[in-house]
Amino acid sequence: MPSEIYLVKAGMTMTEGTVAAWYIADGGEVKNGEMLYSMETEKITMDVDAEADGTVKHLVAEGVVCDPGQVVGYIYADGEDIPDALPVPVVMSPDVEVAEAESPVQTATAFESEPRILASPIAKRLARELKVDLADVTGTGPRGRITETDVQNASQAQASADDSQATTSPAIRRRARELNVDLDQVTGTGQRGRVTVADVAAASASGEQQVPATIKSKPLTNMRKTIAKRMFDSLQSTAQLTMDMEVCMDEAVKLREQLIADWENSGIRPTYTDLVIRAVAKALQSNPLMNSELRATEIALLQDIHVGMAVALDEGLVVPVIRNADSLDLMDLSVEASRLANAAKDGTLGLDDMTGGTFTVSAMGMLGVDSFTPILNQPQVGILGVNRLYDGVGWEGDQPVRRKMMRLSLTWDHRALDGAPAARFLKNVCDLLESPELLIA
Repeated sequence: MPSEIYLVKAGMTMTEGTVAAWYIADGGEVKNGEMLYSMETEKITMDVDAEADGTVKHLVAEGVVCDPGQVVGYIYADGEDIPDALPVPVVMSPDVEVAEAESPVQTATAFESEPRILASPIAKRLARELKVDLADVTGTGPRGRITETDVQNASQAQASADDSQATTSPAIRRRARELNVDLDQVTGTGQRGRVTVADVAAASASGEQQVPATIKSKPLTNMRKTIAKRMFDSLQSTAQLTMDMEVCMDEAVKLREQLIADWENSGIRPTYTDLVIRAVAKALQSNPLMNSELRATEIALLQDIHVGMAVALDEGLVVPVIRNADSLDLMDLSVEASRLANAAKDGTLGLDDMTGGTFTVSAMGMLGVDSFTPILNQPQVGILGVNRLYDGVGWEGDQPVRRKMMRLSLTWDHRALDGAPAARFLKNVCDLLESPELLIA
């Protein structure tokens, strides 16, 4: 019997997913542990490894929406007969019922001979849309993986090369650019309809052949669509306000430097964002309204404190979650934050890593941002923006002294709590950062 290839259920809340890309062609050979296909859900993409050696047969084509646990293909061991029509499973896993498959997948023979290319599903889809050959693209992602940006750059380079082959001469094209003339709108009077310098000059004088403004575009990915919808819905359905508060980070800077030295042998390097997340987790214990959800008839005060941390990727923004952040000491929190950030960048986050957050921290300080307005990650009622560390001025008596300062930006849902309790929460976070010995207690 062949080994069944399931659409992996990547988390308790996953309801559907797609085989974004097959890494092994239909009829190709695979080894146990080798990457088999890439799965894409509304929130994440992840690579799935083969669990057996043998010949791969696809039951589901790329891009088809499937239920978690659905059989999407088979692996036939050496010596097993491979039927012309693949068997259609009725029950795909012990606890998931799946409707009958429509028909076996027909695989193009040209695809079978293509070499395997490591690329994100979004990059592969974009390459097909822009007609870019991935074999000619150099990947800049982890392990040489081709990203969406790599494909866009390759497409632009290809377009430039195509433009250089235009039928008009370089001198004519240069003159058209100087006079802001669209050559596609000019009727040539030269031999075989070739555009001449006089034609360009005449078009410029008439003012009717002006070059329209150049518009560059890129396809809207599923992740970008999801982010856009959620941000819009969040702003439309909540009463969001933002307040800023400055915090003196002198002692926090000293603590971080001390911890870097103390933890050097462990390979753990805490960040300022780690300190802020730790302060947020402790402050949420004392300010339960900020760790709540507004429901139809009540405000639910959540018992667990799960802090999301926004991570920016080429494909968009993801928010992995540090679970039970209030119960982790600073070292364990730093380890978990580093794991989640690396998994986000490598594309290995599980769906459970992405769900269940009760409050979010979004850091922009590394980009030199002084202040911004973070948008609520519904159904949460609060999100904290972390800005850059900068040199400020404090006073010791009548003497000005240099201080390390940071501005924190809190957005909250005014429907769930008023400005005073929101300010008390933010002040609590600032007090903890100004007395950071409390963060390691």
